[in-house]
Amino acid sequence: MNRYIVKGLVWLLLAVPGMLMLWSFADGDTLAMDMLHPSGEMSIRLMILAMLPGPLGDFFGLNRFFRAWLAIRRNLGVAAFGYALLHLVFYVLDMSNVAAMLEEIGLPGIWTGWLALALMIPPAAISFNRAMRMLGQNWKNVQRLVYLALIIGLIHWILLNWTWQPALVHLAPLMIAWILRIIGRSRRNRRQRSMA
Repeated sequence: MNRYIVKGLVWLLLAVPGMLMLWSFADGDTLAMDMLHPSGEMSIRLMILAMLPGPLGDFFGLNRFFRAWLAIRRNLGVAAFGYALLHLVFYVLDMSNVAAMLEEIGLPGIWTGWLALALMIPPAAISFNRAMRMLGQNWKNVQRLVYLALIIGLIHWILLNWTWQPALVHLAPLMIAWILRIIGRSRRNRRQRSMA
């Protein structure tokens, strides 16, 4: 199948939840405040999905499945940023008052959300091939801001919900993947030392 058709289908699938959220809100079925949680959660989920194929492929080996997943990793990351922006739009619509937004910006549950969004801007802004070529190795350093954005985004979630279990459930697959990567690299290092 043509790679442009595949990319188009990937973007369509990534856009469907957002379109449904906007449709539900525009139809008057839900309030903006009701869309805050699903839009924020979708952003977190997509960030985690974008981070998983690297460590899992490192441990299990780069088979066809992981290569295909890696091929759409940037799409997942940009979509995560898109859902973070949608989350912001629903927040602005819910507050509907700049003074009220400024009044609560000092609350830990609020400024952590702004900080997570700010950290996502540079990686999203350079998520195209030309930027990768121009920045060289520095491209990866900028992309690593997403890890910090994820952690702060999860803290934002915990502070607003006052419960840590859902955030931990979302983070668990990534933690397992990182542990597997460490185990795999440790095994490879031992094997290389024994062969030396």
